[in-house]
Amino acid sequence: MSALKIKKGATSHSAYNLRPNFSDVEERHTLAVLVENEPGVLARVIGLFSGRGYNIDSLTVAEVDHTGHLSRITIVTTGTPQVIEQIKAQLGRIISVREVHDLTVEGASVERELAMLKVTGKGDQRVEALRLADIFRANVVDSTLESFVFEITGAPDKIDAFAELMRPLGLAEVARTGVAALSRGS
Repeated sequence: MSALKIKKGATSHSAYNLRPNFSDVEERHTLAVLVENEPGVLARVIGLFSGRGYNIDSLTVAEVDHTGHLSRITIVTTGTPQVIEQIKAQLGRIISVREVHDLTVEGASVERELAMLKVTGKGDQRVEALRLADIFRANVVDSTLESFVFEITGAPDKIDAFAELMRPLGLAEVARTGVAALSRGS
């Protein structure tokens, strides 16, 4: 007990309340970064992640404004809220970065991904693969006597579920584009 008879940590304004309020729960965030389309910008953005030990789960880049020479980088990453805030602040300091948006916290957004999956098999496995593809609205883009290549578009969870169901039927290869995302509304 101190001379002022205040218990240690009694209020949030107490000088003795030294426990940090940091969360240790990792969250998945989708960041949309608008950058000037010039050589080395992507390397600087990716260097920020690798230099600090942050992981990128998905990365998509494309030019979105030909006349303004702007590209959009969509990054899916995981981290504690403090790490995500640090990533956004450090991205904003890169000279070629025009805007940084955290689509996860800014409101509703739409995420889509394209994947191609090669499934090999014969007989009943081929029939079952086609039946599941129909349920998931996957298109057959190539077919041989031993394999199919399916094209599927949707949320990353949908693609993960489709791949898991195709695994016992002879899933041989998977190619994914990475997440493309836009915020909903105006």
